[in-house]
Amino acid sequence: MTGCARRGDTLRSSSLAETSGTPEKQKTARGPKTLGIIVAARLSMSASRALAGVVTPLYLALIGFSAVRIGEVMLAVSAAAAVMSSLIGLYSDRVGRKVFVVAIPLLAAGAGVVFAYVRSPWLLVAAAAAGSFGRGAGAGAGMVGPYQPAEAALVTEALQPERRNAAFGRLGFASSIGALVGGLAAVTAGSGHPHGAAATAAFRPAFLLAAGFAGLAGLIAVALPHEQRKRHAGTPSWTMPKRSKPLLVKLWATNSVNGLAVGMFGPFITYWLFRRYGASAAEIGVLFTVINLTTAGASLLGAPLARRWGIIKTLSVVRALQAVLLIPMVLAPTFWEAGAIYLVRMAVQRIGLPLRQSYVLAMAHPEERAAVTALSNLPSFAALAIAPIGAGYLFDEVSLDLPFEVAALLQAANAAMYWFFFKDMRPEEELRRPPPVEALEAGEEEQRA
Repeated sequence: MTGCARRGDTLRSSSLAETSGTPEKQKTARGPKTLGIIVAARLSMSASRALAGVVTPLYLALIGFSAVRIGEVMLAVSAAAAVMSSLIGLYSDRVGRKVFVVAIPLLAAGAGVVFAYVRSPWLLVAAAAAGSFGRGAGAGAGMVGPYQPAEAALVTEALQPERRNAAFGRLGFASSIGALVGGLAAVTAGSGHPHGAAATAAFRPAFLLAAGFAGLAGLIAVALPHEQRKRHAGTPSWTMPKRSKPLLVKLWATNSVNGLAVGMFGPFITYWLFRRYGASAAEIGVLFTVINLTTAGASLLGAPLARRWGIIKTLSVVRALQAVLLIPMVLAPTFWEAGAIYLVRMAVQRIGLPLRQSYVLAMAHPEERAAVTALSNLPSFAALAIAPIGAGYLFDEVSLDLPFEVAALLQAANAAMYWFFFKDMRPEEELRRPPPVEALEAGEEEQRA
């Protein structure tokens, strides 16, 4: 493990050396403006994804899709998102981030319009895949789509390392507020359970509203400052990350297990509430609104907890708690009791999400940040694509609870793996930080002894 620590520290030191020639004023002059625009776009896009995440699975079920077929839709969406995210991560390091932060939300807006007026299964699947539409995770809306590697790299490049955790906390807070708006907007789908053409008419306002939120996110991003990317003569338009490869391999291992866990239940939260408790889109939207209103500030707790405990310890504890809380949630006898436990779980998740994003970007080589962010999620996307098929079969043929129980075991294993792989790899801001008083006192006692 000492070797891992040295390699991690060496990577950080080399990154510092390569970037030390850039004046701080030049690096962060446009930082506040860039962050402000990204926060506003994130809020609007999160509202779109949260709303689509509530209404899409219910709509598909009401027009005749089984759990297995819904899983197939999520497979198509996850596979398309994996390809798009990888390409965006690889190319945005070379051609710039802004174009993707503008264009991808507009694709999601187009998908929302298709869902509002079309009932052809093939067209719905194609639109969902192209716009990464309807791929929600319950009340969560931290992921804004396949352009997230470009968005995250923009934030990292605009700010000093010491401000990175707090900045991603602000993005997480914006996602929570957006998810609150999106959950509340789900009441536009009504409280009944119509079928066929009646379902299309009933859900049309919600889909158009989701399209509007996504379109607004793209228009907000147009205001981002112009980028000037450096291209070295003779370099290809994209390359696989080389200097960040050790980090990438470990992220592949942990993210694959976490992707399997999330894929077992994340796309089915609203479907599960519908099947288990007979909840309508409006009722689920109200629940998610309460959850997002209550947990909105949780993402802001990540930075102070990371300063106190260290980022890896904080992330490992957060992941373990997420696993534990799945069990009582699925065993709850009523809709609102399950919702209360889900609220606690979402608060815990929101503490860790911005820290995870910040850590990956901190440890990646500066010239490979977007690529590492995108490629590190490839196993997760693959697992998210495969797991819903198995989960759909379990929902239809075995039990409504078993997919959640399997997910809990997988997330517990993921928490242990995360600690084992990364506990000796510290980010730049922790290497710069002076040791705590307790550590200094312990060292003095050892010297005296």
